[in-house]
Amino acid sequence: MEHKIVGQTVPVVEMTLNAGETVYTQSGGMAYQSEGIEMKTNTRGGVMKGLGRMLSGESMFMANYTAQKDGAMVAFASTVPGSIIPVDLSKIPQGLMIQKGAFLCAEESVETSIAFTKRFSAGLVGGEGFILQKAQGNGQLFLEIDGDPIKKELAPGEVIKVDTGNVVAFESTVSYEIETVKGFANIFLGGEGLFLTKLVGPGKVILQSQNFKDFAGRLAPYMPSSK
Repeated sequence: MEHKIVGQTVPVVEMTLNAGETVYTQSGGMAYQSEGIEMKTNTRGGVMKGLGRMLSGESMFMANYTAQKDGAMVAFASTVPGSIIPVDLSKIPQGLMIQKGAFLCAEESVETSIAFTKRFSAGLVGGEGFILQKAQGNGQLFLEIDGDPIKKELAPGEVIKVDTGNVVAFESTVSYEIETVKGFANIFLGGEGLFLTKLVGPGKVILQSQNFKDFAGRLAPYMPSSK
């Protein structure tokens, strides 16, 4: 499989497949394709796996696209302005933890499953859901980023604290918990969220420069009202 990222504002990843190669995405994620692509929709792993994806913020059904001839092409677009980044999971044998909404598409050899954070309270109060996805395999995974991607390599014991909506993914070696912002004035007057995500190395971390949910919230007061 070969791929290229097309566009900058709302980018698309174009994949050129050889006969028999398969890539998959959420139901409704395909933007365009050439002739020679066959689509099959299923729960990919059974009903329980499908329900697990729903709990992690993805769709229950996945669309699988298989090339019927060499050189067939299929493309997947991001849903909001931002970036698409490829991740070679063969270089991350321990797997990658993914926040909901970040998965765009992947090769057939990539498996995703639900994964609970180590501390239930992290998801219960963190605002982004306590169920994540874990991706493992030997293929390419493509992540959808709100805004621009920021990549960090944390040393053992190194800590970075991030607004919960700006976390995209991190290696399984990175521990994850939620901290409450300290100080009455900071909570009520600081203009930030009540919680921060605390990531502790070692391992790679991928962040995003924009949280589209917050961006939509800023636009809401300017939207026409039905009243």
